[in-house]
Parts: sequence; C-alpha cells; structure tokens
Amino acid sequence: MNTGPAAMNNPAATSAPTSANSAVANTATAIVNIASLVTNDPSLGWGTPRSSKFESGGGTPLGLIQDAAVVIDGDRVVWVGESSKAPATDNRVDAGGRAVIPGFVDSHSHLVFAGDRTAEFSARMSGRPYQAGGIRTTVAATRAASDADLERNLRRYLDEALRQGTTTFETKSGYGLTVEDEARALRIAAGHTDEVTYLGAHIVSPDYADDPAAYVELVTGEMLDACAPYARWIDVFCEKGAFDGDQARAILTAGKAKGLHPRVHANQLTFGPGVQLAVELDAASADHCTHLTDADVDALAHSSTVATLLPGAEFSTRAQWPNARRLLDAGATVALSTDCNPGSSFTSSVPFCIALAVRDMGMTPDEALWSATAGGAAALRRTDVGRLTAGARADLLLLDAPSHVHLAYRPGVPLVAGVWRAGVLSWPPRWAA
Repeated sequence: MNTGPAAMNNPAATSAPTSANSAVANTATAIVNIASLVTNDPSLGWGTPRSSKFESGGGTPLGLIQDAAVVIDGDRVVWVGESSKAPATDNRVDAGGRAVIPGFVDSHSHLVFAGDRTAEFSARMSGRPYQAGGIRTTVAATRAASDADLERNLRRYLDEALRQGTTTFETKSGYGLTVEDEARALRIAAGHTDEVTYLGAHIVSPDYADDPAAYVELVTGEMLDACAPYARWIDVFCEKGAFDGDQARAILTAGKAKGLHPRVHANQLTFGPGVQLAVELDAASADHCTHLTDADVDALAHSSTVATLLPGAEFSTRAQWPNARRLLDAGATVALSTDCNPGSSFTSSVPFCIALAVRDMGMTPDEALWSATAGGAAALRRTDVGRLTAGARADLLLLDAPSHVHLAYRPGVPLVAGVWRAGVLSWPPRWAA
C-alpha cells in the first residue's frame, strides 16, 4: 500500500488486505494511517479533560484513537480502531498521518433568504447596536425573490458549508412571515435536509405591526397548518422586540399540538424568560444563551435541553460573549453552531466558530469540537451523527493536520481536506496532489 500523502490522489486506492474480519464486507472502504481519530465515544481512546463533565474513565468524550483506522460500508461506519488491526477490505484510503473527525452538525442556521445586509453591518461596525428589527430588510428581499432564487441561494450556502465540513444541518424559515412565503421556504428547505424548523415567529410581521396578537393568531393557526407538513421543529424568537414569554409559550404549545418539537431563540440580547420556557416545554435546544441567571444555568444543567451557543453572532455584532465555561462547569450540554444568516452572523464556517469559542468563550479545543459534532447532534436529538462508532452514519472529515486542535490553533486556515457524507466522498470532487 502507498503510505505517502500522494496516495490521497486516489481515495479508492486498493491494496492487499492486512488482516481478516468476517464481520466486514470486502467491498467496504478502510481509511488507515490516521494520526488521530475522534470517535466521540468516551469508552475509547484517551484525552486530557479540563472539567468534570469531560471526565470519563480517565478520558474525554472525544474518544481519541491514535494511529487509527475507520471502516465504512455503504452509508455506515462498521469498525474503528488501531490502524494495524483494520479488517480486510478491497478498498483502502491512506490518510497520510492526518486527523479524522466526525462531520460537523450545524444545528442552527437561517439559509432560506434573499439579499444581504451589508449596509447594516457597516453601520454596526461604526457603532450602531444590533436590534431584532433589522430582520425586516431580509423579509422584504425574500418575499420579492422567486423560488428559483431562493433555491439557488440555499444551494450556494450548503456547498460553502460542505467545503468547511458541515455534513448535517438544520435550517429555518422566518424571512417570509406570510402563510405562502413561510410554507415555500420550508418546502424548499425540506428538499435538502430533514432538520427543518418553522420560524414564523421570527419577528411580528410588518403587516401586523399594529396588531401583534393577530399575528400570533396567524402563526398558531393558518400559517402553522400550512407549514407543519414540511417541518420537524418549531422555533420562536423570545426577545424584546420580537415575542414575549406568553406569546412564545402559545406559539410553541400550538406547534407541539401539531407534532412539531420546540426550539427557542433564548436570552440573546437581554435577560428574559426564553431559557426557562425552553426547559419547561422540553425544547431540544435553547439557542444563544448569552444573558443567563444562575437559575437559567441550573435549569439547563438539569434538563435535556441543549444550550446552543452561536459565537458568530457575537463576533458580528460586537456583543457580549456567551460564557461557555459557566455552562460546562454546571453540567449543561453545549452545542456550537454558526447561526448563518444575513443579518447577525453571515458565516457558514463551523471551524471559525470553534476558534472563537476557544479564544473568547472559555472552551478547550476538545470541548469545542465535541460541541460542534456530538453537541449539535444532541441539539437535534440525533444519535446517528456527530460520532464515529459502529452503526453511525459515515459522515467524517479528513483534516490537513495531525490533530483536531489545529482547528482552533490555526484559525482561518482551510484545514478540511476531504468530506465523506453518508459514506460518499462529497468534497473535493477530485483529490488534489
């Protein structure tokens, strides 16, 4: 077998098998000579924890295996372990001493929209504070766009995210705010992901500025009826300038009655009821979590609701950073996501968010990577993604680095050298020398 980096020119390079394993089909593919493999199975490998949450039998939830291999068959991982013990397969890929990690799970994005808000960003960088009302600019552009325009935009950002390692993503409506525009946004999104969120309650529609109660009635009635068939989740922006606690509870409760599970934009701009409401309604996630009381942190730590942190928003609005360290030390489950949207976090890069979380939010590189993979999966209540263990979906990234730590250590550098999604090499389409 060619063990040098040049072997990566052919990702299906075939070699003589080194060992036999009847449980693995010969038609499977083994990726071998991995310097460091992140499995996110704490029973495997080793690590150096910082907080008690990350201690498990002397290791961390990353389940690091050095000099490792992973075998994929169809769309599933069927084996992980030391490279020298990899079972026989017809196809082998030499990782060339690089690291392999699970694909990123971006559990919070807003990708069905038109236009951008460059002028707003420039003004904000000149000193104007971020406010929820800026969403109206995107609403106007999105309503004016054709289905083809919205589809083209969505594909563009999905391709962009894939190149940076995102293999599972959630995305929301929220830039139409009419029955027709919300439904078409979700219909378009559902063509690309199962993780679709109805966010008719992003802000009160400009059409109902003088009658917010009537808009809540629309969101929980006719609009919900039209949107529910395309969505798995329901979300609400529970914030000053958007929806208060009582309105948010009514919206989420109506969604649950239609079979949609709650998520909540919570405590981004101010202290408020969002986190407590999320926990009360067993929301899969409370997202942003920037302004938290001790009671909020305690509620998250003693619930199954994931605290999803979105550092791209704080970066782009020059706002206070969420305190990830406080949440982790309390025992809360934390996810990291991009919040990719044209107004407050126009980035599709999970590696960028990992670097921000390590630099400015008190996370270790191990914690940040776990939160961007297994944490994102927990925020979507998924067990098939965010990990590399037997039975998991074969979503994995080859990094052009010997360790996952380089994601934070070398910020801004394009380190994703290869992406397998559901067992298929999805990027790049052709290996570079």
